Amino acid sequence: MRLLYGVQATGNGHISRARAMQQALALLGIQIDFLFSGRPAAQLFDMQQFGAFQWRKGLSFVSQGGAVNHWQTFLQADARQLWQDINHLETRRYDLVLTDFEPVTAWAARRQGTPLIALGHQYAMTAPTPLQGMDLLQRQILRFFAPARINLGLHWHHFGHSQQQGRLVLPPIIDLAGQHHPTDGEGPVLVYLPFEASSDVLRWLTPLRHYQFKVYGAGQPQHDQAHLQFCQPSVQGFKQDLVRASAVISNAGFELISEALQLQKKILVKPLSGQPEQASNALALQQLQLAGAQQQLSSSNIADFLAGFFPQQRVTYPDVAHAIAQWLLQGNWYQEESLTALWQQTRFEPASGAVTAELPAERLLFGNPGQPATQQSAAG
Repeated sequence: MRLLYGVQATGNGHISRARAMQQALALLGIQIDFLFSGRPAAQLFDMQQFGAFQWRKGLSFVSQGGAVNHWQTFLQADARQLWQDINHLETRRYDLVLTDFEPVTAWAARRQGTPLIALGHQYAMTAPTPLQGMDLLQRQILRFFAPARINLGLHWHHFGHSQQQGRLVLPPIIDLAGQHHPTDGEGPVLVYLPFEASSDVLRWLTPLRHYQFKVYGAGQPQHDQAHLQFCQPSVQGFKQDLVRASAVISNAGFELISEALQLQKKILVKPLSGQPEQASNALALQQLQLAGAQQQLSSSNIADFLAGFFPQQRVTYPDVAHAIAQWLLQGNWYQEESLTALWQQTRFEPASGAVTAELPAERLLFGNPGQPATQQSAAG
């Protein structure tokens, strides 16, 4: 089987998920060619695992100071180049195209009639998943950015999604191969805030001298401080610091939070302003009682989190990458029982004992029993 795998490279989460999938697919002898888009090729790092991958400009959202800059996003979009890349990419020599919210591979496969499957968190962002600030335009962007007829959405819980042919919600794909749980909870606090201004991160953390911080994704410090270590981008270094961390403070992206949940870390998220996916993620984490969330960060609310927050539930996920790889190789992509069974292998562990995620979603949510989570406005 020969596979073309398109990856949205705007954030590191899609790439981390692709690392786990590459290992699972390669173990089954599937030949994979990767294509990355959404970030300048010079900014990609530690990519040896993906071999001689292809790169295209693609589409991406521009953020500044912890918020999406819609004007810069529009100015930097190059529709002409995107159209040329779609038309020039040959997909017919592949048995299957797999897209993780990557538009060039998705639209090229659709135009050429190549079998296409979408895999990623964005494909789970439909009701009854908790949604925050998702207006009509943003729902259409999610629908048409990198569309496919078969969609494998990924989320921390199924939220009562009914099984539909061609559309599933599955547990997260987690890239923690070779990593182990720490022996104690006394490690530093891992801070990953790539969308925030480095001056803001420094201002929030400087007064908190009773804690040690490992800071990624916020530029270089203005001056050295004993309790702050600003780290260079590194896949292995980041994973090791995540395993050792006593807590995680990050924006509300999906993949890092999934890995932190699997490692049973205490988590504080600050969703990127103007990004409904991250706002929805923060809402879902709160409803599932797995993490804390703040719309704005400050020294005081970070200190309160580190001193007092503890999740009311813990969760353990199965090996989703291996299950998907086997399902892809079998080729009968409308037989979904082996994938839906993954929720029966997922365990939520509240303080009162363990329950499996096959229970109705509303049993794990705040609010009135039997009332599913509904879409809310950004002001709500």
